Amino acid sequence: MRIPEETVERIRQASDILEVINDFVSLKKRGSNYIACCPFHNEKTPSFNVNPVRQIYKCFGCGKAGDAVRFVMDIENIGYGEALRYLAKKYGVEIEEQEQTPEELLRQNERESLLIALNFAKTYFQELMQKTDEGKSIGLSYFRERGFTNPTIDAFELGYSLDQWDGLLQEGTKRGYNPDMLEKAGLILRKEAEGGGKAKTFDRFRGRVMFPIHNVSGRVIAFGARILKTDKNQPKYLNSPETTVYHKSQVLYGIYQAKQAIRQEDVCFLTEGYTDVISLHQAGIKNVVASSGTSLTTEQIRLIARFTPNVTILYDGDAAGIKAALRGLDMVLEEGLNLRLLLLPDGEDPDSYVHKVGADAFKAYIKQHSQDFIDFKASRWLTEAGDDPLKRAEGISDVCASITRIPDLLKRQTLSQRVAQVFHVSEQSVISEINRLLRKQQDQGRKEEERQQQRAEANNRHTASQQPATTDDINALLNSLSDADTDLPEITIPDAPFEAAPSFKVTRTPIAHQEEECIRLLMNYGAIELEPEITLCDYILEELKDIEEFQSSSNNAMLSLYRKSYQRKVILTAENFLDQLTPEQSELHKTAVTLCIQKYKISDGWAKHEIYVPTEEEIHILAKSAYQNILRIKKMLAEQRMIQIQQQMREPANSSDDADRLMLEFMNMKRVDVEISRLLGTVISG
Repeated sequence: MRIPEETVERIRQASDILEVINDFVSLKKRGSNYIACCPFHNEKTPSFNVNPVRQIYKCFGCGKAGDAVRFVMDIENIGYGEALRYLAKKYGVEIEEQEQTPEELLRQNERESLLIALNFAKTYFQELMQKTDEGKSIGLSYFRERGFTNPTIDAFELGYSLDQWDGLLQEGTKRGYNPDMLEKAGLILRKEAEGGGKAKTFDRFRGRVMFPIHNVSGRVIAFGARILKTDKNQPKYLNSPETTVYHKSQVLYGIYQAKQAIRQEDVCFLTEGYTDVISLHQAGIKNVVASSGTSLTTEQIRLIARFTPNVTILYDGDAAGIKAALRGLDMVLEEGLNLRLLLLPDGEDPDSYVHKVGADAFKAYIKQHSQDFIDFKASRWLTEAGDDPLKRAEGISDVCASITRIPDLLKRQTLSQRVAQVFHVSEQSVISEINRLLRKQQDQGRKEEERQQQRAEANNRHTASQQPATTDDINALLNSLSDADTDLPEITIPDAPFEAAPSFKVTRTPIAHQEEECIRLLMNYGAIELEPEITLCDYILEELKDIEEFQSSSNNAMLSLYRKSYQRKVILTAENFLDQLTPEQSELHKTAVTLCIQKYKISDGWAKHEIYVPTEEEIHILAKSAYQNILRIKKMLAEQRMIQIQQQMREPANSSDDADRLMLEFMNMKRVDVEISRLLGTVISG
């Protein structure tokens, strides 16, 4: 279904990019903008920048950029229409669309269809628990016995699946859901009959309490299910299989319910089980998540890092809990997070212990008994080592090995002092051990790279010996590359102040950077008057009148828009591009966002010390920037033309007149190049 343009505009106007991004990443104010570690690639230093005035974001690390709609598209991996519906729901904007039948819903893309099917299953399981005798007597009674209240049950959308073979299948079919889609969502199973008979189709979850698993934005993407009766042929817990929308290594149970509390408390408590999360949440400790039935993964740690750099692991105090804590310890450190660990009293888990002592006592226990990873490891090694010096040395080496995982050099140096204090050894011996382990890791990394390279070369030799390339193969490859270069995407730009722009590919050459700087100045300061009645746009377009087009296709597309709009007495601004270019016009939109967001900010420390730092917006600096930019473009064009002339002069077919003409043009270009170099104050080459 198409969303009317006026509705799209209402959604855009209602959306606040800070609120939208804050649902997924913790933003920190820096000057007039906000920063964070980018959610689209792994980084330790924030390069993700949000401009609330222009309602755009830009990552200077991976290049992702756009507005609120584009962010939702990228972070949720969904289409343009679905991102608009997400924002419309968030901000209460009514979308006037024709009512969709179940068949129309299922014809949408597979990801959206899977989410719709999973949401149907969630609601179905909730209704079964609240409205059927079996659901009330078994499912609801179980949650009541665990002490869960109605608000808690509603917050986590808990439910129950009847002990029937095909209850969900029948209900889903009756409501128009395709069994194939229910199977892809992991809700039903299909078993081929022996002897070529008809396949049997039945529900995956039967006679179990249901724990919906939500993604960061709150949509149900999978289920965890616990059986309540004793059946040796059935696993106690059963989880959804991996699907297009569910990858268990990338999901944390409870992250949707916990994300705001994690941001506010600036720490995330990490547990192992569903009921641990729910019980702590109900007790008022809401900044808690679980690793969703898997060993802790790097992706899960990075998900936590979106909201806080501080993690406290809460595991059971038995041998399995200690093993799990030690297994996740190095992974958390490797991602640059600050880690503390807490083992509960033997025989207790977070769920049982918070019920036993209450929320206040539980919080106090965390505060008193949580340890940093050095104390956590050292206490176990020192207990085991006793008076054995070799065991003691082994413990020091083990703690140092964890420190080598930390990417921050300053943190490593500080923690080496702590290790020396705890084990009563010299700091230099600890530093020497850390350096030895780091060198060992580097050596192992180099050896592994060499092995991979050798394997790759062996595979290439094997492939080459089996399939020798022919002249026809090479010609076909060259032709395909040539075709690819001319098969450019169509770019459509809305009506005035825009006209249709040429299609293009992004080209990154030295002159393209100067062209881009020219567009940046036009976009951000074009309407500013350098002199009375002479704007920056007047100056730049006048200076560029002898240059027919820019060499970079994307820059030339924007220059064409400026020239055509200028003829209509309109000077385009950044807002024209950001408001009128839709996310489908990805290259122009991304370029516009990139050019109008500032990467750096002048430190407030200069003002504190009463040191004045001029800014780019000041007229004399702006005029100088534009002047130098035009000079650099013309200098590069002159240098390119000189190279072309030299190539033409080498051609044997040139007559003496042609040679003289080319030599004269070369000398003129050389004089232009020398004069511009003088004006720029650069070194003139001989």
